[in-house]
Amino acid sequence: MSDDCVFCSIVAGDIPARTVHETDDVLAFLDANPLARGHALVIPKEHAQHVGDLDDELAAELFAAVTELTPEVQSTVGADGANVGINDGEAAGQEVPHVHVHIIPRFEGDGGAPLHAVGGERPDLSDDELDAVAEAIAE
Repeated sequence: MSDDCVFCSIVAGDIPARTVHETDDVLAFLDANPLARGHALVIPKEHAQHVGDLDDELAAELFAAVTELTPEVQSTVGADGANVGINDGEAAGQEVPHVHVHIIPRFEGDGGAPLHAVGGERPDLSDDELDAVAEAIAE
């Protein structure tokens, strides 16, 4: 746990939350500043700032909760779909430095945009550049 992390304070019970799912290692609760009715956050109880900080077992448990909760949230609020996403790092818009997965219910005509909209202007990459990046990541 981190002493100055709002999500760790929620896990510790020091800050109240509207819990929708809990296991020994994962907690899910409604976002206090929702983008839509039913907007939920799924977090590991153990403090981890970045996705890459999660071990395989905790990552599997986190995403098992996401796959269970996403259709449940959609059904509960009558959503037509959902955006599921992670802001990993300050440059990506991560406001709380604790891994959290957003489940944001979406409704036909709600004015929202797909996740592709967060990327800004698309780079013009050649096939050679794409190949080089793919190769470097795969190594």
